[in-house]
Amino acid sequence: MLSHLFSPIRIGNLTVKNRLMMSAMSINFGVDDNCHVTDQLMAYFVERARGGAGMMLVGGGSVHPGGQELPDLPQMYEDGCIPALKRMVDQVRPFGTRFGVQLMHGGRQSYLPEKVAPSPIPAPAVVKGEVRALTVAEIRHLVACFGDAARRCRDAGFDFVEIHGAHGYLINQFMSPNANIRTDEYGGSFENRTRFLFEILADIRARAGEDFPVGIRINGNDYMENGWELTDALTLAPLLEAAGVAYVHVSAGVYGSTELTIPSMYTPQGCFVHLAEAVKQVVGIPVITVGRIKDPVHAEQIIARGQADMVALGRSFLADPHYPEKARTGRIQEIRPCVGCCLGCIHAVLAKEPGGCVVNPDVGREYLMASGETAGESAGSIDKPRVRILVAGAGPAGLAAARECALAGHDVVICEQGEGPGGLLGLAARAPGRGELKDILQFFDRELARLDIPVRYQTPLTQDLLMEISPDHVVLATGSMPQMPVIKGLFTTSMHLVTGVDVMAGTETAGEKVMVLGGGMAGLIVADFLADQGKTVAVLNRKKSFAEEMSSNDRYYLRERLKKGGVTLYKQVSIQGFTPDGVIFSSKGEKQTLSGFDTVVISEKFEAVRAARSFEKTSAARFHVIGDAKSPRHLMYCIAEARELAATF
Repeated sequence: MLSHLFSPIRIGNLTVKNRLMMSAMSINFGVDDNCHVTDQLMAYFVERARGGAGMMLVGGGSVHPGGQELPDLPQMYEDGCIPALKRMVDQVRPFGTRFGVQLMHGGRQSYLPEKVAPSPIPAPAVVKGEVRALTVAEIRHLVACFGDAARRCRDAGFDFVEIHGAHGYLINQFMSPNANIRTDEYGGSFENRTRFLFEILADIRARAGEDFPVGIRINGNDYMENGWELTDALTLAPLLEAAGVAYVHVSAGVYGSTELTIPSMYTPQGCFVHLAEAVKQVVGIPVITVGRIKDPVHAEQIIARGQADMVALGRSFLADPHYPEKARTGRIQEIRPCVGCCLGCIHAVLAKEPGGCVVNPDVGREYLMASGETAGESAGSIDKPRVRILVAGAGPAGLAAARECALAGHDVVICEQGEGPGGLLGLAARAPGRGELKDILQFFDRELARLDIPVRYQTPLTQDLLMEISPDHVVLATGSMPQMPVIKGLFTTSMHLVTGVDVMAGTETAGEKVMVLGGGMAGLIVADFLADQGKTVAVLNRKKSFAEEMSSNDRYYLRERLKKGGVTLYKQVSIQGFTPDGVIFSSKGEKQTLSGFDTVVISEKFEAVRAARSFEKTSAARFHVIGDAKSPRHLMYCIAEARELAATF
């Protein structure tokens, strides 16, 4: 079925077993104080090699200490890094995955107090701070740093390297007119702006050898005013081929671009494929595409249509390290899907914390587990008695807990007072652009069937049910509900008073002019949901910032939708009182009055639902509380807590 995706391909002098590349990701863990790789990063890559990746890249391989993108990324700038890298390569090699390193210098996008770039122009977003322009002598030194880094990679046994010339990092800064205003041989004309890149290529070939494959990641478009554009990429690609590059990996975006490098669920899948397809028309070497390609059938179609020669996946390899092998063996339905939330993989990393994954809490913990996904997920069954577990609640926390407990060999039953699975996550998936949240719920639903876990819907937890099931453990995953605030006039206003949950569930209908109380993720999502129906919406946020619990990448697209939907946002709101058809308040110290409204939607704070814990007093079972029932938070904690709890049984 996926014959194109799982056919071999030649990359330089290498034969790659399939067309799936795990793209480089700055995961920000797995290095020691010298930024040498540790067992943590080794096990992370071994698990993905075991899962069947054709090619795989170490991300953030810094060629110079002054260009380290993030503090906990592997360095390639001194020979002391080689022994640990070699141990990692040796552990990956038995699985037949071609293993490489992406070499980079962050330039003005480095998280360092002193930043350098082609010109003294600060990064347009994310990374703050002044920037110093490189001297010609420093540029030539950095050229040699790339060459030496590639030589170290070859000495460590890697199969290839990829030069990072995209995403607004140093090489891309040289190539983009808006970042390079130099007047010497490294600025001005297209030839001058690309000179740094071609000198790097020549130096790598001189130091690492003519036969060592070198790929390059370039932007097909910066999506910035006066930035690098597709026409530039089409001019550059044939020159790269002539210079001996083994492949061209086409991506897009920089910090602050209108289309984000790592887009969230709001962006169409395959969002950058058209850029790779255009580049493929002008070169004969393999072209790799990337950009929210999560469905193996979609990846197969891209290859079959000739839009690209390989497909690079990043977040999908975080969500399920065994994505390739499951796809190859026809088990597509068993692939744990990325939902495009950008929380664990991007939000955490940009906060200089270890990267992770909302749907896969084992990211970064592979070295603590046994070998393989199955062994890791069922490790709780080793030398432990089989127990009977009743899970109350079929939201994401409950579903994840039931799956993990069943994988560990226990007997599991789920009860859910609603008519179906999903909880608040299922409601959030009804909002415009957030339908992919259903993907993880559907995955869990399929897993329940595969593992033969019974689910009793329209069945709340009761004393009779406890007596019938007689569980050893009860997992309360009963979720949360909106908290009703006490504000002057709220309960005497003539406006219709409803909760965001009621509106999203369809049990209540909002009028045509609606104010939403709450500027967190839930409030903005319901505001978008209403604006999409053509309603006039104002959001009253009593906090300083909007939707802080969302990743910046996800929040960016939602905020753009709210702008287009005409939603009015107020923050730092202090409410004086509600009137019959509006509200009197101050926003950032300025007095405001809204009138002519017909509905107030409460979507501010949530409170845990765990009344069923009272049954613990009369039950022999041991009770455990996870997810929103423990404390209302986002999805990442729900699934992680389920994983951790299952390991204790």
